[in-house]
Order: sequence, then C-alpha cells, then structure tokens
Amino acid sequence: MAEGSKKLKILPLIIIVAVLACMAYLGRTPYKAVATIHQLLTENKELKQALTNLSHEDQIGFAKVVNQEMKDGELFTTIRFVETARDNKLKKILEKEYTISGDIVHFDALIVKFGSKMVMDGKTRALYLWRRVYCEKMTPAEGFTIEEPGAEPRRYKDLLEALPIEHRKMFWSEIWELANDTEKLAEYDIDAIYGNAVYWKLREGLIYVFKINSSGQVYPEIVPDI
Repeated sequence: MAEGSKKLKILPLIIIVAVLACMAYLGRTPYKAVATIHQLLTENKELKQALTNLSHEDQIGFAKVVNQEMKDGELFTTIRFVETARDNKLKKILEKEYTISGDIVHFDALIVKFGSKMVMDGKTRALYLWRRVYCEKMTPAEGFTIEEPGAEPRRYKDLLEALPIEHRKMFWSEIWELANDTEKLAEYDIDAIYGNAVYWKLREGLIYVFKINSSGQVYPEIVPDI
C-alpha cells in the first residue's frame, strides 16, 4: 500500500511537469492556434509590432520612358517601372517594362490604412500593393499586372518575418477582402482599404517618382533624368 500511495503522489508531479513542458514548447512557437484573419488582427502582438516598426515612407518607386515611337500612325510608349526598397531608395526590388498605346499611363495601387489603436505608438501607418498599369484605351481590368493581389509584396518581405509563413500568407491574401465590411474595419482599427491610381502624360528625359504619405495617399513628383 505504501508503494501504491507513493505512486499516486508522484503522478500529479508528472502531470505538472508534462504541462509545463507543453507550455514551454508552445512558447517557442507562438500563435500556432491563429487560424483566421480575425485572430491575426486582434490577438497577434507581432503583427502590431511590425506595423509600429514600419517607418514613415517617402519614395516608393519610379517610372521612366524607355522608348516612344509611332507605328501605323499610332503612338506607343515603352516604360520601365521600378519599385525601390523601404530602407534604400537606390535599391531596386522589382523592375518591369511595359509597352502601351498612347502616352497617358495609369499606375494603380491598393492601400490599407491602419488607425492609431492598431499601431503601438499611436501613429497611423499605411501599406500598399502595386496592382497594375494601363493606358487610356484600356479598362483597368485589361491592365498589365505589377504584383498579384494576395501575394506578399516584395517591399514588405521582412516586415512580418516574425510571423509564421502561413500567417503572412493569410494576412496578404485576406486583408483586401475586408474593404467593404465597415463593422470589421472599425473592430480591427483599419481606417480604410481602397484603390489609389495616379497617371501622367509621359515624356522621355523625365523620371516620374512615386511617393506615399503616412495616410496612404500616393502622389507623383517629376525630376529630370540626368
């Protein structure tokens, strides 16, 4: 009986040790239970910290005319579109060329603007995803793709690196689907999710710089190509 009683006393200790070991393991792999965009936006401190770490952005890329020529009485413009790194305006992270009809070119981006509660320092932050390029004779749906909606933008590859890959995929694939749900936007402290298109009548010898402010507004600046 004494031996049986001793075993009964040891058993709770074994259970406690097992529970503590389990908790330690889960501590090394945080937020494994996150399965929905709701949980990610409301429970994940790593996401909030990442948004807080997002510095004020200024230049986000540029475009320039590579060639303009007439073909069968119609003007065609070939442009080079470049997206630059967050920490280095001279570093190219995406570079593509497009040939379009005419000389007026639209550049379309999706914007998600977070409010002060979502960001730990109380200041708003905005993320964006370049979507497409199109001309006056095309509908936006016919535009040339820059980055695929739902994919992780190259510019923010390091931003959410503290999150597991499945959480990062969830964030970028589902965040845009919240645009028309006003209740959820308010709950997640997202001020707005919307499209922002800028366009120019392009000429050779100029660089068309894209800039973005803290409220998520993309705006242009033109400088000589020297």
